[in-house]
Amino acid sequence: MNPEGDHYVTRLTHTLQVTQVGVAIARGLSLNPALTEATCLGHDVGHSPFGHTGEDALSEFVEGEWLHSDQSVRIFEVLEPLNLTAEVLDGIRAHPWKVEVPARTPEGGIVRFADRIAYLAHDALDAIRAGVLGPGDFPRAVLETLGVPGSDWVNTMITSVITTSMERDEISMDAHTLAVMLELRDFMFERVYLRAEVEPQRRRAREIVRNLVEYYVAHPAEIPDSYRHDDADTLTQVIDFVAGMTDRYAISRYDNLFRPQLF
Repeated sequence: MNPEGDHYVTRLTHTLQVTQVGVAIARGLSLNPALTEATCLGHDVGHSPFGHTGEDALSEFVEGEWLHSDQSVRIFEVLEPLNLTAEVLDGIRAHPWKVEVPARTPEGGIVRFADRIAYLAHDALDAIRAGVLGPGDFPRAVLETLGVPGSDWVNTMITSVITTSMERDEISMDAHTLAVMLELRDFMFERVYLRAEVEPQRRRAREIVRNLVEYYVAHPAEIPDSYRHDDADTLTQVIDFVAGMTDRYAISRYDNLFRPQLF
């Protein structure tokens, strides 16, 4: 959550990396690189502060599950409409692996893989950079199949998607590489994302998001006009505002509202 220092991947640099991976796959498969690029660039626009921890906190206020992919579509259709094509919006909607209804286009399927390839590779490098993991700490199957953490991983996974998709005429990855990627994801959740040392930060992130939503529901007039869609109910307006915050802005708003100010 909001790591100290400027040498870690941000939402922006993640998006650029996803776009690079996605366009490389699209070109390798002779598909539409422009459609893939547009979908990749928009896929995380609706992401809440503090990543999936913030997403979980917002889910407490809605029926079912609050999904950043749905919020991304809402931004482009309602809050800041850009007249995007149905294919781009559908690819954005379907890019998380937890979304069961797949994208209607192969380019949307590419984004689904590109997102996971990018975040696993760059999060592993961030973990090494932060001293959380060493280069040799990853499962043996991951190192033997994907190679050295970083560009080797990206190249191996991109190659798998291209070659397998050509053979099967659908966007997919060979069974062995997919199994290794899933093992890597499980490892990253255990050793990085959900490790005990970060649980206090995760609790604080949930508290910040929860308290901001509750505050602005009680004080909706304090939502800036530029963030408010007047046709929406109060809770939706509040979630639009809070979900659009960066980590730093959410922390700043929380500190301003809930911490004593010293003058």
